[in-house]
Amino acid sequence: MPKPPSPRSAYGFGWPANRRIAIGALALTVLLAIAAGVAFLTGRGEQHPDRPTPTSSSSPPAPAPDRPAKTGSVPKPPRTAEPVAYAKAAAKMLWSYDTRNTSRNQQLDGMQAWMTGEAKYADWTSVSGQVPDPVLWSRMADQDQHATGTAAEGHFPSTFKQALADDPSAITEAYVYVVTVNGKQKIAWKKHGGGAEDRAITLAVQCRPHHDCSLAAIAPRVAP
Repeated sequence: MPKPPSPRSAYGFGWPANRRIAIGALALTVLLAIAAGVAFLTGRGEQHPDRPTPTSSSSPPAPAPDRPAKTGSVPKPPRTAEPVAYAKAAAKMLWSYDTRNTSRNQQLDGMQAWMTGEAKYADWTSVSGQVPDPVLWSRMADQDQHATGTAAEGHFPSTFKQALADDPSAITEAYVYVVTVNGKQKIAWKKHGGGAEDRAITLAVQCRPHHDCSLAAIAPRVAP
């Protein structure tokens, strides 16, 4: 029996675990340039790599738009203010899908609910681009293809922590954190076909003080 098509590179599924490139302080600015076309190296805050506190009040995040009710098997985003916890949940969501009961549009709708409502920091293209095109999704559905992701661990890349240590004010404009998540994905299809692979992904997660986190972008590189 031929193996059904798998969305390699489409969901980050085809990224080898050893594809890891350090992201320096400049890369943090580039990340937001990709996500929003703006830099966030402004302001001043406490020297704390996990949750710096700004000395001046920041603008409240824009309200999230209404989300479609029908999102198939895509889970709702968790309510947490911890960047690593949110990134792990987001990675698990990105590595999971079920073409047996979820259409491609439902998959996209479900993923969009995880996004930040602040348009200038949201790179929806980097997230939605992980979903296979309609033809490939249809072929996957013909084989009842589905996948389950697990997130073993998540962490701030060393270069991200070093950048914040060098300039704690770097985070206080957008509160976008870079988090690398490592885990595993199990894929199955008709007639007991299946397999499992290690996964790694780096996400940009927005966590403003006193607000739940949200997804800003998928980083173009995997950092250690």
